Amino acid sequence: MQTLSPAAPAPSDPQVLMAQLAAGNLQAFEQLMRTHNRRLFRVARSILHADGDAEDAVQEAYLRAFVALKNFQGTAQLSTWLTRIVINEALNKKRQQSRAGQRLQGDTAFAMDHNHALNAIELMLSETPEDLAMREQLRSLLESKIDRLPDEHRTVFMLRAVEELSVEETAQCLDISPALVKTRLFRARQMLRQSLQRDVKLGLQDAFAFEGGRCDRMVNTVLQAIRHGSGVGSTPPP
Repeated sequence: MQTLSPAAPAPSDPQVLMAQLAAGNLQAFEQLMRTHNRRLFRVARSILHADGDAEDAVQEAYLRAFVALKNFQGTAQLSTWLTRIVINEALNKKRQQSRAGQRLQGDTAFAMDHNHALNAIELMLSETPEDLAMREQLRSLLESKIDRLPDEHRTVFMLRAVEELSVEETAQCLDISPALVKTRLFRARQMLRQSLQRDVKLGLQDAFAFEGGRCDRMVNTVLQAIRHGSGVGSTPPP
């Protein structure tokens, strides 16, 4: 188990932060988690569909990253390195579930027909209680539509359209070519447009909202596991 350093305040300077992370500073690691939680949760959920499974995958990935940080070479961005670890963990979890004969299920999708979807999009910018409720329905609709994309297209769409990563960073995260990233994103958008008959861009920022309670729970779970020296997996590849 990595030796923990005193919990000095986490700095804003990236180089100092990396030095503290490599030294096992828990406050710096908490800052790292809170900075990347939403993206990593979204990526894991795009692979596993279910919120609980996605949380488990991200938490286990953080534990692996904590052990490996002292060997981080900086050949990729830290965010890309973390994303690769989460993707590997989620894919491994999915393979384990498949071998066990488990059937992956996401949250129950909100059922809306085509006309209701168009009406919801047109009313998104309103602020009345009725329109806010419709906005929530649209958010649920978008999540369900994204969940139904094929696996390889869904993860690219989540990284590029929702998290707004560059083509190059998405390619590094998924270990595919930039050209393939572009092709899969184009196809994913095409499938969504065919499903919704309207551009869904206005609703993307609300899709898979990351509540503060979930963020706190994931951070606290990982920190507790580190402090007790349990649950740490093998070191992931750099």
